[in-house]
Amino acid sequence: MMRQFLAAAFVAAMATAAHAQVSDDVVRLGVLTDLSSWGRDNSGPGSVEAARMAVEEFGPTVLGKPIEIISADHQMKTDVGVQIVRGWFDNGKVDAVVDIPNSGIAIAVHNMVRERNKIALLSGPGASSLTDELCSPNTVHFAYDTYALSKVTASAVIKEGGKSWFFVTADYAFGQQLERDATRFINEMGGKVLGSVKHPTNTADFSSYALQAQSSKADVVAFANAGQDTDNSIKQSGEFGLVQGGQKLVGLLMFDTDVHAIGLNAAQGTYMTTASYWNMDEKTRAWSKKFYARANVMPTMIQTGVYGSVLHYLKAIRAAGTDDPKTVMAKMRELPIEDTFVHGGKLREDGRVIRDMYLAKVKKPSESKEPWDYLDIVKTVKGEDAYRPVSESKCPLLKK
Repeated sequence: MMRQFLAAAFVAAMATAAHAQVSDDVVRLGVLTDLSSWGRDNSGPGSVEAARMAVEEFGPTVLGKPIEIISADHQMKTDVGVQIVRGWFDNGKVDAVVDIPNSGIAIAVHNMVRERNKIALLSGPGASSLTDELCSPNTVHFAYDTYALSKVTASAVIKEGGKSWFFVTADYAFGQQLERDATRFINEMGGKVLGSVKHPTNTADFSSYALQAQSSKADVVAFANAGQDTDNSIKQSGEFGLVQGGQKLVGLLMFDTDVHAIGLNAAQGTYMTTASYWNMDEKTRAWSKKFYARANVMPTMIQTGVYGSVLHYLKAIRAAGTDDPKTVMAKMRELPIEDTFVHGGKLREDGRVIRDMYLAKVKKPSESKEPWDYLDIVKTVKGEDAYRPVSESKCPLLKK
């Protein structure tokens, strides 16, 4: 009887050990971000710190194995980003790629992750095609996308009388899709797009674009760009008197760091949509002040998205008892998403995280009570109302 009991216990122990397994005896995450170009402030070093904070909150190990964070600069170049990730997969034992600000690079890596059976935890890119026609069972789109940004912002501005629109758009995948998505909602709500102008990324002189927007006499000038391009275009539009002339400015993708760079005098009254804000409650303030001590900025929704996606991934590995990508992705869909900034979030089959979004308006200088007190949260929009519904999706994963 004793021998039978010991044999049964040995079999059970072996089964548990076989189930609780981590490839290469380490869980390694690679933060692929922008450390040197126009997206640095909104992601960059702050994204790396946010990933580290997620690991510190979770604990240094999962299933008894160490967790490691490494990082690299994709320089806003697709070939550089792809080369880095290929090296990580071939030689670096990286299990998941994190962040990736720049939709063109993210789409290339998203396809590679599917081919290599790895996982992409995306908070930096915005292209909604990542979870629509390009959807993959290996990708998590955590923070925001062009569909939600344009729907929430355009709906609010049109209701305030902004019927005619002119776009200043970054000429790459993200900017083009953001303009397309916004145009759809503008048309559906009875508005009209009077025109648009495309600009290359990392543009310093927006004077000609501002003049074209001004001469259009559109009620709303919308900036479908990001990073320093957003900062420069809004600043220079203010210098050319667009707001004084009665035109509303809309940043279709803006971050706290953009408002900080532009200044409240130039940015006041601008509408924006965000997935998080540092000054929402006691917990977000405490986390953000800890982040500020390390990064010297308050966190953007990209950086809080890095934190949240890494934390949810680690929780899923622990719950699944393995870091096998297919098993972990299934567990990530099963578990509710709970962290400092997301409550009751859900990962859908197409990779889209369904979470609340917030319509915000930049404060006047006189309304700001402390450093980084820049936004009034005008409205909370439930995730199911902000993101693309299943009925409109082209993703085959949702048709099963």
